[in-house]
Amino acid sequence: MITITYVTITFNAEAVLKPTLDSVLRQDYPHIEHLIIDGASKDGTLQLVSEYLEHSNNADTGHKVLVTSEPDGGIYDAMNKGLRSATGDYICFLNAGDSLPAADTVSMIVSKIAPHTAPAVLYGNTDIVDAEGHFLYHRRLQPPEELNWRSFRQGMLVCHQAFYARTDFAIATPYNLKYRYSADVDWCIRIMKAAAREGIPLLNLRATVANYLEEGTTTRHHRASLLERFRIMVSHYGWFTTVMMHLWFVLRKKS
Repeated sequence: MITITYVTITFNAEAVLKPTLDSVLRQDYPHIEHLIIDGASKDGTLQLVSEYLEHSNNADTGHKVLVTSEPDGGIYDAMNKGLRSATGDYICFLNAGDSLPAADTVSMIVSKIAPHTAPAVLYGNTDIVDAEGHFLYHRRLQPPEELNWRSFRQGMLVCHQAFYARTDFAIATPYNLKYRYSADVDWCIRIMKAAAREGIPLLNLRATVANYLEEGTTTRHHRASLLERFRIMVSHYGWFTTVMMHLWFVLRKKS
């Protein structure tokens, strides 16, 4: 059976964490590994995690929940810790405040993987929610019918939380810690490049597979994130393509 690893990064996340934990707890698919990588929180985060672990054990979900709490070098350092601990077939980063839309989300995802295939990436749609998990709107950027590494020239068309990487690719592609706000963009592109080199397909799930909390680290550091994304795009697509695409972004917003 296919096992899905979820990695949740937390640091003083008491205010937004419960919807994330609840959404994993209610999954009807048993083969889930949930790694909670905490950065030595000082609020009630670890109490929520302890209660979640108890509920998961009492409900006999079949889920494997592992928790670590120690200082780290930031969110992407913590994500790399998650990569090093993952044992599932696919890995997805579902951070504090983000959630799975329905109780059968994981069952649906696994059902779309044909027995004879092992896509390098599974990807789907994302809805934007508030801190209580209430739907706000559909994410503006939508996945293309056929995703490849060049697709992100048009922006991050697949949200990080809706991007399930095959774990062998993910482990071989750690997050680049020189980026503070947008290493996830670079990570996704590099995984898709690796898949293209090996001729392994990506699978469009054609469903909403993630709820994304509207106010996150990237939105709190919007300008720095945009500048970093520009650097990332240049590194993968070159100066000319990146500048032309950004001019197109500006014209699109004005039209």
